[in-house]
Amino acid sequence: MGLLGVRSLFPISSGGDGWTVARPDGLASPRTLDYPRVMSEQVRNLSIRVVRFSENAILLVIGFATLYAAGLEVMRLIQTAKVELGDLFLLFIYAEVIGMVGAFYKSHRIPVTLPIIIAMTALCRMIILQSKDIDPVNILFEAGGILILAIAALVMSMKDKMSLEKLRLRQDAEDRET
Repeated sequence: MGLLGVRSLFPISSGGDGWTVARPDGLASPRTLDYPRVMSEQVRNLSIRVVRFSENAILLVIGFATLYAAGLEVMRLIQTAKVELGDLFLLFIYAEVIGMVGAFYKSHRIPVTLPIIIAMTALCRMIILQSKDIDPVNILFEAGGILILAIAALVMSMKDKMSLEKLRLRQDAEDRET
């Protein structure tokens, strides 16, 4: 057995001056091993696996919960035989959440613009649902929030396009050098 219970090609044994690694030719070569570095790499790799597993599990729960909620909403719409604009916005929010989960599983990253668009849709739904009973100033504040989110989405999408352009330029420069 090797370091930390892992079977290794080169057995490691304790010696007086440090650790001895048996070489393939049978000769012993003393070498001091850096335990904190080896241990930190193993802890780092384990923590990365735990985070990835947790991320996938949570997104799976979010996906199924969203599908369940959308199904309940569709059943409610069928039972009441009445569809309002707020109901459509809610279904659109469910569709965007499912799209965000799908985008993560496809590319292993969540585009920043998707949650921003979901927030904009939620604010629009809130304005529609509360427009009769709310103070007009609050509607202006909520509309201002939508405008700020729209600007943020625009800035983030421009940043992504510029980042992709820079990446392409770097790759083209590297290709020309070789």
